[in-house]
Amino acid sequence: MAFDQMKMINNLRKAQNELKKEIIEVEAGEGAVVIQITGELKVKKINIDPSMVDLEDIEELEHWIEIAMRDGMAKAQEVAAAKMKPLMGGLGSLGL
Repeated sequence: MAFDQMKMINNLRKAQNELKKEIIEVEAGEGAVVIQITGELKVKKINIDPSMVDLEDIEELEHWIEIAMRDGMAKAQEVAAAKMKPLMGGLGSLGL
């Protein structure tokens, strides 16, 4: 029983480490804004293509950033849930 619990904990740690390396990339404004988010829901990189941004319309750029952030976080959560779901079934036996 204890061996199974240790194995499960090790599998969870492994999945968490894999999520650190997982990069989700999303874009908005037809590529004007590109955001990379890790499987841990941390923003890794934001790229803004200056040739596609109208500095007279900053609200549009802000909107694109919001869209990309929202989409990126949602996709990262989906990736994390898919990776962790198979491991979560046995947590009841750990008392969690």
